[in-house]
Amino acid sequence: MKRLYVAATRQNDGKTVVSLGLIRAFKKRVNRVGYIKPVGQHYLMVEGAKIDKDAVLMKQACGLEGSLDAMSPVAVPRGFTEDYILNPRRQELVDAILSAYREVSSGADITIIEGTGHAGVGSVFDMANADVAKLLDAPVLLVSCGGIGRPIDEIMLNKASFDQAGVEILGCVLNKVTLDKYDKVKEFANKGLERKGLRLLGVIPYDEVLSSPTVEQILTDVEGELLSGGQGLRNRVSRIIIGAMPPHEALSYFGKDVLLITPGNREDLILAAMSSCVVGIGREQCVSGIVLTCGVRPHPTVMSLIERTFIPVILVPDDTFSVATKISNLIVKLRPTDRRKLAQVEHLVENYVDLDSIWRLLDERQGGASKVSPLPPVSSSTVPPP
Repeated sequence: MKRLYVAATRQNDGKTVVSLGLIRAFKKRVNRVGYIKPVGQHYLMVEGAKIDKDAVLMKQACGLEGSLDAMSPVAVPRGFTEDYILNPRRQELVDAILSAYREVSSGADITIIEGTGHAGVGSVFDMANADVAKLLDAPVLLVSCGGIGRPIDEIMLNKASFDQAGVEILGCVLNKVTLDKYDKVKEFANKGLERKGLRLLGVIPYDEVLSSPTVEQILTDVEGELLSGGQGLRNRVSRIIIGAMPPHEALSYFGKDVLLITPGNREDLILAAMSSCVVGIGREQCVSGIVLTCGVRPHPTVMSLIERTFIPVILVPDDTFSVATKISNLIVKLRPTDRRKLAQVEHLVENYVDLDSIWRLLDERQGGASKVSPLPPVSSSTVPPP
């Protein structure tokens, strides 16, 4: 039975994206794919149990068999590290992870093991990524952000931790590579890693669809109140406009994928933003959403007009600057309901990660009688469809 540990050189490099893409790609080609995130830092309460958010995502988005408890055996709550330092109990964690791994991997042709952050994350309670990969005897696919110098430097820094634990790095994947530099990065990163004895197994281009939040994600992250426009929650946001200009100037910036952030008493801007929808010009010219700040609701007449449009309108108590800063710093995470994004992740991994080589390398190291149907060849630098 094959197993692969997916780690990253730092937080938010694309570890979850690669893990999800691998699961969905392999699920189409083998009988069963297992998944586990042995140590999770961000969890949800599911039926009274602490379950890592990524485990919830994988089970729902990939239709995985097995229990969530087994997919997320160790979720780290607030105060866990302090308590562990005073009362170390590593064997409890070891037993929990091994027991869960046996459950999720039972009958699986391949099990994807998702790490947490860079190689050293979890060291404080003796369960760093390198320790867990060693415990499960799994080679590592190391994900880093696009570029040449910085990712190679960070890959080598992480490699030192895996080397010390006696864990093999199967290969590396570069993520979020800008299209204008794609061919250059692919060529030189491949040569640079080869000099260090490492394989480049994938170069994934930057994709705006994955990097742009939906209005629903913004609603959740700013903890706002949805006043109207629930049917537009899946609208994508790629630009933010702050309501600090005259309406006639703002009209030049309004359009598809734009989010307006403005105090609720700026009825002039609100009316300008929704004008094209009201007069029936069409959705292409409508903003994706409006966030009203300072807890101020528009005049009832304006609200009645807003409710006639499909523009999502969110009310928050915070000031405009704080809300704009929070949304600008929003780290876009995949949601099980993001069907377009999930399909795009699958497309990117299938076309820009060398699945054949990953399977072959695992086969050489771990063997197994399972069969896999022919995998699609790695695509060239062709831009994936939007």
